[in-house]
Amino acid sequence: MAKAVRSIRLYDTTLRDGTQREGLSLSVDDKLRIAAELDALGVHYIEGGWPGSNPKDAEFFERARALELRTARIAAFGSTRHQSNRCDDDPNLRALVDAETPVVTLVGKTSALHVERVLETTREENLRMISESVAYFKERGKEVVFDGEHFFDGYRLDSEYALATLAAAADAGADCVVLCDTNGGSLPEDVAEIVARVAERVSAPLGIHTHNDGGLAVANAMSAVRAGCVHVQGTINGYGERCGNIDLIPLIANLQVKLGYACVEPEQLRRLTEVSHLVADVANLNPDAHAPYVGRSAFAHKGGIHVAAVHKLSSSYEHVDPALVGNETRVVVSELAGRKNVRVRAEALGLELSGRELSVLQRVKELESQGFQFEAADGSFEMLVRRTAPDYRAPFELLDFTVIVAKQGEETSRVQATTKIRIGNEVMHTAADGDGPVNALDGAIRKALVPHFPDLAEVKLVDYKVRIVDAHRGSAAKPRVVIESARGEERWSTLGCSENVIEASWQALWDSLELPLLRDRDADNARRGISSVVNDLRAKLSTPVQA
Repeated sequence: MAKAVRSIRLYDTTLRDGTQREGLSLSVDDKLRIAAELDALGVHYIEGGWPGSNPKDAEFFERARALELRTARIAAFGSTRHQSNRCDDDPNLRALVDAETPVVTLVGKTSALHVERVLETTREENLRMISESVAYFKERGKEVVFDGEHFFDGYRLDSEYALATLAAAADAGADCVVLCDTNGGSLPEDVAEIVARVAERVSAPLGIHTHNDGGLAVANAMSAVRAGCVHVQGTINGYGERCGNIDLIPLIANLQVKLGYACVEPEQLRRLTEVSHLVADVANLNPDAHAPYVGRSAFAHKGGIHVAAVHKLSSSYEHVDPALVGNETRVVVSELAGRKNVRVRAEALGLELSGRELSVLQRVKELESQGFQFEAADGSFEMLVRRTAPDYRAPFELLDFTVIVAKQGEETSRVQATTKIRIGNEVMHTAADGDGPVNALDGAIRKALVPHFPDLAEVKLVDYKVRIVDAHRGSAAKPRVVIESARGEERWSTLGCSENVIEASWQALWDSLELPLLRDRDADNARRGISSVVNDLRAKLSTPVQA
């Protein structure tokens, strides 16, 4: 008889606990957009915030009523009643009622230390606060989740009292009792042992809420699930206060792919990478390139031996199929690469090397010894490959440039760039002012190119980074410039490296503007080839058949 698959309920608190991360702030529109994505991912609960704490959260709950959610239920978060209030008179509980959510999550103290030293009340009164607050919302038809704050620390301090707080919530009708590792200092084996003991004493379904202060949030949650928890609270990308909350992304992947639990549908699992990056974008944070499962580098291979093995058998150096979570295998080209790296990376770009692997690899290693780094600039690697092709023809050539920065007294600096560019047999001199030297240089180059190549007007510089290669040389250090460009949804990165940061920027700009022209040329050639085949076919079909 087949073993039954255990289902895990996912409770996302990115919109509340996640926003406690330093430097992270979400508008109401941001929160609504993320909520819609969480629902599409298959999350079962979305905690929208604390309606009694600020107007923004109150507005979110009002506007969230119009969301057409397929999977998720919206939860409002708040604390148990104040020790001096009755439930009917407690402002926090009234705000939770006014939020009109189907789910209410109540946080209560489970540690005797916090009850007596932080709340400054008695143990007995705290139990009444928990019980009465849970019952208050059950009487109003709400699904109630009880978050036992500081539970694991409280259990180690006084296990019987910590268990009594959970029992008070369960006996009052709580639909789920959540064990919180609020300080994030527990170890997986301790979590598993304590959850197993709680399961013997508490009748309600159990949940787990872990923080990452010891770097063990995912491991602790997995231990809790294997010990009996059926509900997991966390955030996308692990956003949260201090070192963050449990990251739901690797948790979902580990539970579903590695352990066989049911968290989301397979097609939703394949959206993990997309959702991780989207939430980071909305939060105005850079996605972690090295994040497990969903990072850009999660399935990237750099060493030549590794690439050769992966090309033969992907599982030789990949713990799961990246497509399961919406990611992909990437081959990184660098000074550590072999010919296989170059071939595989070129094939991924749709380029034929025709035996030029070794020459390309030697050029990569030569340039990287000078400070270039092609793993961060796929666009420049593509240009390097294209320029080694026998039929390569440059659409333009940058011959010369001058950048002048002038400042007198307190006036704002004035920047002007002049360039000399050859297109075919024509040499053009152009000049442009700019907000800075790179902006002025970009403007001068475009003045010459756009009249000949109008499509370049759609190419935008969207990011510019400078990194010092040899910092020990102080002000004489060599800067490496990486530029990210975009045209619609298409993006590419190019780089330059020189003792002069303007020269490095010139190199990166050159690649960034030539690459889309060569891609367009290939696309035009492909269309003409297809058109020629179609015309030949039409001609043959229209030719009368001789008897």
